[in-house]
Amino acid sequence: MKNQKYITLWLCGICILIYLVQVIVPGVTGTFMLTPNAISQPWQFLTAIFLHGSITHLFYNLFALFLFGLMLEGIIGSKNFLWLFIISGIFANIVSFYWYPNALGASGAIMAVIGTLAVLRPGMTVWAFNLPMPMFIAAIVWVGADILGVFGLGDPSVGHLAHVSGIFFGIFYGIYLRLKYPQRNISIPRNKIVIQEDAMRRWENNNLR
Repeated sequence: MKNQKYITLWLCGICILIYLVQVIVPGVTGTFMLTPNAISQPWQFLTAIFLHGSITHLFYNLFALFLFGLMLEGIIGSKNFLWLFIISGIFANIVSFYWYPNALGASGAIMAVIGTLAVLRPGMTVWAFNLPMPMFIAAIVWVGADILGVFGLGDPSVGHLAHVSGIFFGIFYGIYLRLKYPQRNISIPRNKIVIQEDAMRRWENNNLR
């Protein structure tokens, strides 16, 4: 943690600045969000991560990124965290490309952060869904809800498949870290993270990915 450079805060700031550009400059969102033109404009797989559809979408994505991102960055280091965020976001957008007509937002990358935390800090107490539960249980519930959404049992405006692909990317990355660094202290901590249910529900319901 001593080498933490607070990349999470930089990412939040970048998303805010880019959203301001979206509001001020016409055509920016349509040019850089994920569209069927991504094959000929491959930068969209990256740029779509930092775009948001509304101020509410931005706020709740940053809420989740700040909450979980700072914690994971302190565990795996800033460089690893940045690569996880970027690569998982691109991966989620590649999956989205074959499923949705267009997409934007950081939720695929954020779900990867959650998935990695669920592996590295499985017993961390999270207050979610109005109940205290271990982090890995909360992640299972979120995955289950998004899998139902993939099959049409959720909000059609939410990119449930992007969420699922992101969290599984994070789970596999967390497993990789556990196998590569078995000697490091990644045991269950005693700290508790309180996630208000209404805040998390609004994050999920306002996620336009």
